[in-house]
Amino acid sequence: MLQALRSRRVCAPGGLRAATLVFEGERILDLRAWDDTPPGAALRDLGDLVLLPGLVDTHVHINEPGRTAWEGFETATQAAASGGVTTLVDMPLNCVPETINAEALETKRAAARDKTWVDWAAWGGVVKGNADSLPGLIAAGVPGFKCFLIDSGVPGFAWVDENDLRLALPHLRGAGLPLLAHAEVAGPIEAETKHLQTSARGWRRYSAYLASRPHLAESDAIALLVKLAEEFRTPVHIVHLSSAGAALTLLELARARGLPITVETCAHYLFFAAEEIPDGATEFKCAPPIRDANNREALWRALESGLIDMITTDHSPCPPAMKHKDPSDPEFGRFDKAWGGIASLGLALPVVWTGIHQRGLTADFDIGRIAEWMAAAPARLAGFSGRKGALAAGADADFAVFDPDAEWTVASADLRFRHKLSPYLGAHLRGRVLETWLRGKPAFVDGGIAGCARGRELLRSTGNLEPARA
Repeated sequence: MLQALRSRRVCAPGGLRAATLVFEGERILDLRAWDDTPPGAALRDLGDLVLLPGLVDTHVHINEPGRTAWEGFETATQAAASGGVTTLVDMPLNCVPETINAEALETKRAAARDKTWVDWAAWGGVVKGNADSLPGLIAAGVPGFKCFLIDSGVPGFAWVDENDLRLALPHLRGAGLPLLAHAEVAGPIEAETKHLQTSARGWRRYSAYLASRPHLAESDAIALLVKLAEEFRTPVHIVHLSSAGAALTLLELARARGLPITVETCAHYLFFAAEEIPDGATEFKCAPPIRDANNREALWRALESGLIDMITTDHSPCPPAMKHKDPSDPEFGRFDKAWGGIASLGLALPVVWTGIHQRGLTADFDIGRIAEWMAAAPARLAGFSGRKGALAAGADADFAVFDPDAEWTVASADLRFRHKLSPYLGAHLRGRVLETWLRGKPAFVDGGIAGCARGRELLRSTGNLEPARA
């Protein structure tokens, strides 16, 4: 059936404008003038509600197979749909087996079958000693590879050094795939932790954890990645940038030299500040850490200037016991013992919009900028432009209906991911997703999950959506 949606605020390529979106089946046919509806199309007028492209989140830990007690395809993709996200790219660690060879990828595909409410893909992993496994993952269609330059916290996902990357990067260069890097190195962290000499009680202070993860750990890692990007001319992507000091200067200089480096930050780095985190509030722990308010504002400026390309969630949940929130737990509230990861999937759009509104940026930065930061740019990173991330002819009919003026307070019932523990609980937000459509059909409507598990796997090698395979 030919369908048309029109709104006075459509996030079209090129900016926000009044337009009519025409789609049939799973694909967008056209983006027309507001008053130009094709004959025979079923028209729905959204008024002043915002029509956004389906968001693309390229930094999510789904944790299935192997750790479905932490999350899972069903809960993660339903949470995504509730927040206007129609494509997820899963990180290769936290699942068992880790996605570090083609056999592990096939195990993940089997686990995903008939469980996904949005489309998805899987990053491959670069770990110590697996360079010979990378061609098999490339042939299997992964969109790129993730590595850690520091202990990942997962025994099966070993961190890499410069020598390991020199073995891996020729494979990525030949395929044109990006290397995504957790950009912290151990030296500065080990030095700061040694000097802290913090007691168990002292580790309940967020300030102790923050001091243990200094800015230098990020900037030293980025300096190494810049060097390798220049030598190998391979796309390098810095994930979850939290430091706005020397790291941004290094990235600005690299961009000026034309190096193929992209950068993401996360919604929590743009919303929270270290000074506001209470003692023992381990739901805020992540790595790199949430830094101070001045640092947060510098990240916003880097977004405005284009130095930071995109915003992701780094949704990394765990069972509540691993956050040590129970007062009877001997390690209650200890930041050094708690799992590092923030649960946030489904909340990023209103979180970012709230931040824009708080800063009075709406006059200069209309919501169309969010479509770039949270849809188009992540789609480019994963190689899915043309199919995902934009309201354009030929793309999948993925979109979100967003009320930018709705105000609400995050409650447990609003969280669709498995465990209802998040630093956003109680946050007052502006803007709310009313509907999410995946390939021409609703996935989230009127506060509830709609339809069935129609999500498919997106493969970089073909650019086609295919069902996850056994």
